[in-house]
Amino acid sequence: MVDIRIQKLAHLLVHYSLRLREGDRFCIEASDLALPLVQEVYGEALKAGAYPEVQVSLPGIKEQLLKYGNQAQLTYVSPVDKLILGEYDALLTIWGNYNTKFLSGIDPKRISAHRAAKKDILMTFYKRIAEGKARWCGTQFPTHSDAQEAAMSLREYEDFVYGAGLLNEDNPTEKWKAISEKQQKICDYLNTKKSLHILSKDTDLTMSIEGRKWINCDGRENFPDGEVFTTPIRDSVDGTIRFTFPAIYSGREVEDITLTFSKGKVVEAKAAKGEDFLQAILDTDEGARYVGEIAIGTNYGIQQFTKNILFDEKIGGTVHLAVGAGIEETGGTNESGIHWDMICDMRDGGKIYADDELIYENGQFIIAF
Repeated sequence: MVDIRIQKLAHLLVHYSLRLREGDRFCIEASDLALPLVQEVYGEALKAGAYPEVQVSLPGIKEQLLKYGNQAQLTYVSPVDKLILGEYDALLTIWGNYNTKFLSGIDPKRISAHRAAKKDILMTFYKRIAEGKARWCGTQFPTHSDAQEAAMSLREYEDFVYGAGLLNEDNPTEKWKAISEKQQKICDYLNTKKSLHILSKDTDLTMSIEGRKWINCDGRENFPDGEVFTTPIRDSVDGTIRFTFPAIYSGREVEDITLTFSKGKVVEAKAAKGEDFLQAILDTDEGARYVGEIAIGTNYGIQQFTKNILFDEKIGGTVHLAVGAGIEETGGTNESGIHWDMICDMRDGGKIYADDELIYENGQFIIAF
């Protein structure tokens, strides 16, 4: 029998997150471990009148390409990917790993080359989303490997994942609608501001957000969700930020990262562990050393670090910064083949000023919305 929480998740993804309509061309891309959720989503999509298709990833395939592919194969862009990202109405990505570290032994330069080749089709997809021509959502299916990364049993991890999405509620969709309304007030407020100043341990960072749009992350493009974000003015970021938690990219952990910015660009990058990998990723392309996103986590139902960015970037009481591709919906223009989120805990003395006014302290907004 299918877990009722999986059924609720499928219904929410189809009808709330992706808002599938009759005639929509819809692709589900997923690990084969996520079959129970894939089947439920497929059925809900049919009921909505969409035309669902499934792309299943199999263990070992990506590893073989990145390890043994020649340069032409590494940088080959599939016409199938071009079609889906360039023309389909909706895309659902369901993550779920056999082994979260399967890329750890791959030369980071090969990973960078593979990702950089997809920059153009990804930027096209982001633009279509910004223009309302496409919808995307990413979600997590609980697996043993992901549970192990989070230091939980599979059952504990299932409870964590579904609890973070409020799927134990009788009507989770209504709960997310209420969250959306509250977060929109935060976005509306921040949309009136011109600058941000972030202060925390070993962190003193300023940036301009003038004219940029703040996005309400309310379960539409990630699920579960809980953040507000924008893209700062490209050359405005100055100062230093130290990230509290390990930053994970392609299964590699980089610990205790400190980035220093001047005129928007990372001019110094240090890490206690994995610094060579950090430098290699920052050298992916010209845009990789600029900020693509600044965000504030608002999901206070998530309070523990799990080594899964879908959840960790939402931790209530944190901020995160992404180097790489900007988000066109915000007005961001930075282009890159990467987008790497890094998290700074603000719950112990952290402060955020907007236009020199203190608005956030110790992991909480201190103004009423």
